[in-house]
Amino acid sequence: MSEPGLHDLRSRAASRLTGAAGAQGSATGPADALSVLHALASSPDTAHDALALLHELQVHQVELDLQAQELQDSRVELETALRRQIELYDGQPAACFTIDRQLTVRELNRAGASLLGVERDAACGLSLEALFTASGIDRLQTMVAMMTVGEPVPAATLQGRPVDGRPRALHVQLGADPSGDGCLVVLTPMDAPAARP
Repeated sequence: MSEPGLHDLRSRAASRLTGAAGAQGSATGPADALSVLHALASSPDTAHDALALLHELQVHQVELDLQAQELQDSRVELETALRRQIELYDGQPAACFTIDRQLTVRELNRAGASLLGVERDAACGLSLEALFTASGIDRLQTMVAMMTVGEPVPAATLQGRPVDGRPRALHVQLGADPSGDGCLVVLTPMDAPAARP
């Protein structure tokens, strides 16, 4: 059947379904579609068209089923990949943070919460300033400003003031947050406690 013929057949079927729905006062559903298809198939003049339409509908249904399965498979793959990324992020031995330009914590991993000395849920909204001495805070703010304007930011070792009160050196690396205007920060405590200032 030619494309204009299929279009005409679709139009006739749609008008019959609309007429059937209007006559019954209810929404058109699968039963209405089947009754129109049955009516078309019952007439020798339109039986061939009905079979062609039925075949086309079956092909479309199979296509939809395949697309639904592909979407489901993609969803499972994405959820698995997301879980893996979360596990990798949380399992990092270094403290990982996402901060804004004011050094406020937006996201962090378990090591980051441990370094801050708070529960992970309570850490968002806190400032990284709590982890550094005054000179360390100044240097970190300078690093964030450099990164914000696109300058390369070398790693640095800053004077830390962890929760246990023992000053120690923290190795700091910064990167741009690809999903926003913040910074990604990795803090690695150095093995030996730093000398007291």
